[in-house]
Parts: sequence; structure tokens; C-alpha cells
Amino acid sequence: MAGVRDDVPEKGRTGTGEAAAGDGGPGAVRGGLRGQLRPALGWLVRFVGSTLLGEWRGIVVAPVRELLRRGVGGVSLALLATSSVIFFHAIHQTPKGAVVVRLLGEVRADLPLPLALLRTPVSLFVPALDLPVWAGITQLFLAFAIAELSLGRARTLVVAYAATLAGTLSVRVMIAIGPGRWGLGLPPEIGQVLDTGPSAAVVGLFTYLAVIRRAPVLFAFTGGSMLLESVVKPNLAAREHLIAIGAAIVLGLLHGRFPARRPRPEDVLPATLNPGYGSLSVGATNRRKHDHERPLGGVIDERRLNVPLPRRAGSGPPPAAALGAGSAPIQRACRCESGEPGAGCCGAD
Repeated sequence: MAGVRDDVPEKGRTGTGEAAAGDGGPGAVRGGLRGQLRPALGWLVRFVGSTLLGEWRGIVVAPVRELLRRGVGGVSLALLATSSVIFFHAIHQTPKGAVVVRLLGEVRADLPLPLALLRTPVSLFVPALDLPVWAGITQLFLAFAIAELSLGRARTLVVAYAATLAGTLSVRVMIAIGPGRWGLGLPPEIGQVLDTGPSAAVVGLFTYLAVIRRAPVLFAFTGGSMLLESVVKPNLAAREHLIAIGAAIVLGLLHGRFPARRPRPEDVLPATLNPGYGSLSVGATNRRKHDHERPLGGVIDERRLNVPLPRRAGSGPPPAAALGAGSAPIQRACRCESGEPGAGCCGAD
């Protein structure tokens, strides 16, 4: 009986423990899920915050600082592009001006390719008549201004023209494919549609900046809006915008793959006078003649690289002040076979 009495409390305690465990099961699961979600949500919030902050600094703050440093001249290309769009839009409203715009900047796929290529740079600033020009001007100025301050004028023009040209040439390819093929072909009638405006350049510049600045929010906003446009309004402009985005992505991925040639030391070192015998050490003036004498590592040996210059009789060496304050005279590198001072040796002068 003692053993039975001892077993009863054991069962009671065991059952109570299992019930408690059973009652606390769902709560424990929910607590575990919350414990797993909290670090993930914290990481997501930190990632979004750091991404937005980085893009704000790289896309907005850095160009604004550059603008404050350089002044209005830093956005001269953006002002010129904006003024050109306003000018062509204004003269396009008159009959004579419309003829001028048509002859200078009207691009269609049915035009001969050389003529279309010749008009493409001007067509970039000819706004489409069926689009709100003032909203486009705002986007144009922002795109060109940010790109000019971040990339420079030359690269801004190259990216803008490449994006526009890619869209213009892609129309010819899609017409050549023909309608009903892989969903890319277009009927020949599209060749008569006017293909002008800076929208492809604006999209290309924003995409290029997003790629090289690692700005996923800007990239998603630009690419997503153009993709939505192609779904809602699948016209020729929407296709060209997608082609411009693709061209800008390629250019952005190629950015930095081909670094510029590093300047050689003799490209930046000025020519200096050697006081030993009045010679001109090889600097920027004679670098091509003596390139074979340049030692490895890019360090110029001033004792070897020299070109004797004629001097008038009785003229002494140049004063030490001509070399600059604190500069030691450069000794002439000469060697005597016998070791004794003589004609043509260092000690014979």
C-alpha cells in the first residue's frame, strides 16, 4: 500500500505537468515566432533606412554641394537643354517654325538611316506635341542637372544620346521583325510615327545614376514606372523607354571597367635645369625621346635623363636661387675610366 500511495502523487504530478505543457504550447510557439520575426524586422528597417539615407546623400546631397561649390555654371548643360526644349516648343506653334523643326529634328523610322542619325541629336530637344511639355521640362532639368553635377558634361551627353539612339534604332529593328513575332515586332505603319523628345534621355540618365550609385530605390522607381507605362499604355514611346533603360543598365555596368591611363611621372614633372653643366633634365618636353631611359617603377633618375644645352663662353652655372628655395643642386653623373680627374671627367671642370 505504501508503494501504491507513493505512485498516486507521481501520476498527479506528471499529469499536471503535461497539462501545463499542453496549455502553454500555442503561447510558446507564438513567442518563438515573435522572437524570430523581431530580428528580421529590425534588420529590414535598418536596411531600408540606410539605403534611403545613402541614396539621399549620393543622389541629392552630393550634387547640391557640388552646385554650391561651382555655382550656376555647374548646371549650364541642364539650362541649355531646358532652354532648347522651350525654344523648339515655342517655334513649333507657328507654321514657319514647324517647318524648321521638321527639317532639323523630326525623326521617323521610315526616314533613311543617315538622315535619322543626323537629326537625332536635335530631336532629343524637340518635345512631343501630345505630352505636357512643362512637366517634361521639370524632369529634364532635374535629370540633366543631377547627372551633370555627378558625372560631368561629357558623360551626361554620351549617356543621354546613347539612350535616345538606342530607342530610335530599336524601332527599326522591331519593324524589320514584323508584327506577330515573339511579341516584339511592329507593323510598318509605325514607321510614320514621330519619334522625338527627351523622355528616353531622362529615363536613361536616371537609370545610369541608379546603377553606378547603387541606388535601388531610384532604380525601382524609374524602371517600375516605365514598366507600368508599357502595360497601361503599350505604345511606341513605352517600348523605347524600356530600351533606353536597358542601354543605360549596360553603360552603368561597364562604368569603371576601362580605367583611364595613369599619367606617367614625366607627364607632370616640369623641366628643371641641371646646374652641373647647364643641361635640361628630361621632363614634359623631352619625355618621348628618352622613354627608354626611364627606370622601372616610374621614378625618374635626374642624373641620367639630361640633354646637354649649348652655353655661351664665359657664362657660369645658373644661380642656386633659380632652382627654388631649399633645393639641392643635382650632381652630374660622369665616370672616369682611370679614376683620375681629366678631360671629360667630373673633376676636370
